[in-house]
Amino acid sequence: MGFLPPTIAVISQPTRLQGLVARWSTLGAARFRLKQAFLHELARQPSPVAEKGKPRGKTAAALSDDVEAGDPAMMEYEREDSAQKNSLDQLKKDLDLGFPVKFVEREYLPTFDFRGCIAVVVVGRDGLVANAAKYVGELPIVAVNPDPQKIDGVLLPYHVRHARQAVQQVMDNRAKFREITLAEVNLNDGQRMLAFNDFFVGCRGHVSARYVLRIGKQSESQSSSGLIVSTGAGSTGWLSSLFNMAQGFTRWAGGEAGGQSQLAWEDRRLVWAVREPFRSKQSGADMVAGFLEQGSELIVESLMPNDGIVFSDGVEADFLEFTSGTIARIRVAQQRARLVVG
Repeated sequence: MGFLPPTIAVISQPTRLQGLVARWSTLGAARFRLKQAFLHELARQPSPVAEKGKPRGKTAAALSDDVEAGDPAMMEYEREDSAQKNSLDQLKKDLDLGFPVKFVEREYLPTFDFRGCIAVVVVGRDGLVANAAKYVGELPIVAVNPDPQKIDGVLLPYHVRHARQAVQQVMDNRAKFREITLAEVNLNDGQRMLAFNDFFVGCRGHVSARYVLRIGKQSESQSSSGLIVSTGAGSTGWLSSLFNMAQGFTRWAGGEAGGQSQLAWEDRRLVWAVREPFRSKQSGADMVAGFLEQGSELIVESLMPNDGIVFSDGVEADFLEFTSGTIARIRVAQQRARLVVG
């Protein structure tokens, strides 16, 4: 293999406006489609006072005023797109640190060669950090919030104006990191996948997943809506919604709801939970949740002739097939994500 010169990779993903343009071919066509939807909805809204014998829809004058004010959805899409474009333009200038800068869109992450990179700058929402972390190995990740007014940025500690300093600290070996635990799944056919937040193991669509669940000496055949296996970083996401459901149902039934299990990002444990397990003559519901300690494995054997899948971090399009004869072994990954924090 040839030598790859040191580079800085900047990862982004298309904005919603870019997605609309890709769908409708031009910005003008996208604006027209949203404008028509906006006008249709405005016309259906009742006026505060309707004259006798006349429809309660808005008057032509009122509709005209609303259109002149602009479609709120399109205005938001354009503002969001502008914020990201400005951030990327600024980074193109600020990251002139003597090394080539390569701009990579999210869809090319699985095929991009990160060998030779000295730092990875992620510009987008928190989910993009999770997506990128699975492909960059243990390269330092400088996560930039392109729109602090709209994006919470739990995983985005840097404003665009601070990115140069953060990358410079990485280059000078002065950066501080949070090492975030990842989860790993290995299939018996040799396929492997990482998760920053969580894995879903189950069936595509709204049908029951059939499988055998094993951990340690325990084993159970189950029929459920699938399993969630969460890292510490993901414990405030999908896993928290399972706790919310369980707590709300317990309170409704007159019981005392327990607390939520939330792990630190660095915790070398995972949390697994079974969604809506069904008890029958062929399936049990005794193994429903627990911690998966480092060094242990959660083993899931598929009993589904078709439509079984495993995917991570909510990206259902990027999945592993999990059909009859497939065995998934889930554990704490040796690889960790290194998020630059100072």
